Amino acid sequence: MAKRKIEILDTTLRDGAQMEGISFSVNDKFQVLENLATLGIRYVEAGNPGSNPKDREFFARYNEAGNEAYGHALAAFGSTRRKGLKPQDDKGLADLLSAGTETIVVFGKCWGLQVREVLRVSKKENLLMIEETIAWLTEKGREVIFDAEHFFEAWRENQEYTMECMRAAERGGAVCICLCDTNGSTMPEEVARVTTEMVSAFAGMKIGIHCHNDTGMAVANSIAAVLAGADHVQGTLNGIGERCGNANLATIIANLELKYDISCLPEGRLEMLTPIARAMAEVANIVIPNGEPYVGLSAFTHKAGMHVDGVKKNPATFEHVPPDSVGNFRRFLMSEIAGRSAVLDVIRRIRPEMAKDAPEVAGVLHKLKAMEHEGYHFEGAEASQELLVCKELGIYKPFFNLEKIRIASEQPQTGEYSAYAFIKILVDGVDETTAAEGEGPVNAMDRALKKAMKVFYPELTDVRLTDFKVRVLNADATASSVRTLIESTDGHRVWRTVGVSTDVLEASWQALVDSLEYKLMRSQLGWEE
Repeated sequence: MAKRKIEILDTTLRDGAQMEGISFSVNDKFQVLENLATLGIRYVEAGNPGSNPKDREFFARYNEAGNEAYGHALAAFGSTRRKGLKPQDDKGLADLLSAGTETIVVFGKCWGLQVREVLRVSKKENLLMIEETIAWLTEKGREVIFDAEHFFEAWRENQEYTMECMRAAERGGAVCICLCDTNGSTMPEEVARVTTEMVSAFAGMKIGIHCHNDTGMAVANSIAAVLAGADHVQGTLNGIGERCGNANLATIIANLELKYDISCLPEGRLEMLTPIARAMAEVANIVIPNGEPYVGLSAFTHKAGMHVDGVKKNPATFEHVPPDSVGNFRRFLMSEIAGRSAVLDVIRRIRPEMAKDAPEVAGVLHKLKAMEHEGYHFEGAEASQELLVCKELGIYKPFFNLEKIRIASEQPQTGEYSAYAFIKILVDGVDETTAAEGEGPVNAMDRALKKAMKVFYPELTDVRLTDFKVRVLNADATASSVRTLIESTDGHRVWRTVGVSTDVLEASWQALVDSLEYKLMRSQLGWEE
């Protein structure tokens, strides 16, 4: 029996761009398009060519370059014609054609509330707007997907009229009718029931689902629709979108592929899911939550000694799928409760031949416990823990020596930056002196250190800090020890480092140095993928 297949439409460049704090440049949009094409996403909805200059430039550049590099995935997005106009006289529809995409996604109203109060037209006129728009675009050789906006609200209010709107789209020649849970208010059992009715009513027509996450049900609703017969799913790869976001396609795709044996991607592409999701997050300048299913940093991370021991004997004891099935990897957190087994696992990444009873194992465990007693916290800082092992095994070599550092901060802030750092380092007898400004002393120190290090190690160019946390370790007011935790990335891999001191700048310095030396150590020891 042939494996069932469904279509995926990613709307990161349209719906995702509406998320608070997200702003894609034109170059960013091409990076997103390239990533999604590499993953094998069938459709990439890229915005409305008539809505803003940035989208117009993007579509113009896309047409100049040709779409051979991306297949025929790109889709333009726009609304039905305006009231009182013929399709050929509507500038918005002309803009959609000018985008040059083979596929156009048209959204239309089917909820009486919106027809009355937003469009302010009769129900009959709204039906004509849907049918005539799709028919005109189809006549121009375009494949049209109809997004039924607020479909589930419309269905609850008036099933008969909602069905009339769907029939209008069908008569117009739409290849797919997408049921949109625009307010994110619907529950899975309702999605399943209504989708079943729509699949039955429109035999031969593709039925799609587009869910928002306002109740935390977007993934569940999308899967419920697929199991009810929908064969087209819309969302964003990392779940970004307005308000609470869109359905997270990373989770949906992995669940459908691995749990239901439903094909969403071309053969062999699922293993690219995690690296592509992280590359997409990098372009959007967001951090994927560590606990995100399948693609999160902690998705296959184990801490408790019993769990670590179980996974070592049989991964199925505490992992529901192999990490590499989605391009992720397993992590064992080295801490007091992880025990000797986890310590040995970290050591064997560096020295595979190390015996369980070797004195080095006891030495690393002793050092680990001593440092955790001082306030270090290695379970969330695997980069620092691997550097600790290298130091205890005697294979660590500092990549630079600090000759001098001076940090200054000014208040009140009078310019763009509030602090600067002056630094002098020595690498193999050659010194480098530089300075940098920053938004605070830690940022200035980070920028100055990287600026100096990149002179000797250009591979650090893409490394950037993505998260910085400070925690007070005791209650001794301003004399308290603090722990800093830094998360860094090079656009492909994410790692964390830790520092502890009564001086927050010293603690930050420790973590910053570890973050750069870890990147260099991975390359030196051949750990880079």
